[in-house]
Amino acid sequence: MLHHMTSEPEQQIGVGIQDAFQRLWTPHRMAYIQGENKPTGPGADDGCPFCSIPAKSDEDGLVIARGDSVYVVLNLYPYNGGHLMVVPYRHVADYTDLDEAETAELAAFTKRAMTALRTASGAHGFNIGMNQGSVAGAGIAAHLHQHVVPRWGGDTNFMPVVGHTKVLPQLLADTRKMLADAWPSA
Repeated sequence: MLHHMTSEPEQQIGVGIQDAFQRLWTPHRMAYIQGENKPTGPGADDGCPFCSIPAKSDEDGLVIARGDSVYVVLNLYPYNGGHLMVVPYRHVADYTDLDEAETAELAAFTKRAMTALRTASGAHGFNIGMNQGSVAGAGIAAHLHQHVVPRWGGDTNFMPVVGHTKVLPQLLADTRKMLADAWPSA
């Protein structure tokens, strides 16, 4: 697989000053960096991807499961393989704007997401949370979404720390199918 790689630096034409570093190109991340598919404003009709995903097929929208008030979708720009989000159908920005049914189903689907991730991938732990507002780190602040990020012992290695790169071992479509198949019934 990497049989041609050596520990010796190789000339890398066109990448700047020659050095001993290998490059792992991730051009798909440019869409995120440049804000592709980000809403143009705060309204539901301002290009909100969380409002348009439910109209797509599960495969095209990367939807894992659908409930009455919320759905579960894979993150297009995951922190780890299996990083998913629980999203209310209703376009609301703040957790306090959810009604009782939405709050209860969001909590129930978060629990089911943890169960599915443990079943499908043997996750050892989780980071679960919401970024409320753009100043808190919300990439799409106008539509509430809760992150469920699976973690494994030893998953923090040199790549994100030194290389500022995450290595994901599986295509999103394959991850979606694996988690949908492992999704627990109510």
